Amino acid sequence: MLAIDLISEEIQPLKFSDNGSLAMNWMEDLKLSNLPVVKEQHYLGLISEEDILDQDDENQPISEYSLELKKLYVHQFEHVYEVISRMSAAKLRLMPVLGEEAQYLGCISLDTIVEKIANLAAMKDPGGILQLEVNINDYSLSEISNIVESNGAKILSSYIYTHDDSTKMDVTIKINKTDLSAIIQTFERYNYTIAASFHKSEMEAEIKKKFDAFIHYLNM
Repeated sequence: MLAIDLISEEIQPLKFSDNGSLAMNWMEDLKLSNLPVVKEQHYLGLISEEDILDQDDENQPISEYSLELKKLYVHQFEHVYEVISRMSAAKLRLMPVLGEEAQYLGCISLDTIVEKIANLAAMKDPGGILQLEVNINDYSLSEISNIVESNGAKILSSYIYTHDDSTKMDVTIKINKTDLSAIIQTFERYNYTIAASFHKSEMEAEIKKKFDAFIHYLNM
């Protein structure tokens, strides 16, 4: 998924001739603290609430403000992971997108990213989630995949999280089975530490089925 695929139609840029009062109104409506400023198709940078509040007159055009706009942006063919990384580092809820000739193409909002990721097949498809705790030097995605596939299952998605000042890492995998009992047992035989699991056990389903039948019998 690339930056060009994430552009939100809801966020329009401010023109260099717009005033601070308009910018503040748009920020309030969109629940944002920054907005992109353009001059024709040329991206000038991001203006913030603080930038406007520091001015003597909010009704002045942005072009007359004495400030240096932050030139934060991503290029249209950058991956969503890079977009998220840049937004996180800058603590922004939006990120401007520029084309191959540095022209302004649009803006990505944090809400759009969350919506797009939620609609990925790996998120929507049924399955269970395992969180493994492994030593960094022992991490092998191929071995983890082989263990899952030896139980007739597939990994739909995975991501890792490394801890600061630690030799351990968390490996989270989404698997296309709702009952992970057998897979968990296999990982434990290979001495993996299961930090957390989220799945539906077939045994629990069978117990619920029998319980429901018993309640139905009592109500007859």
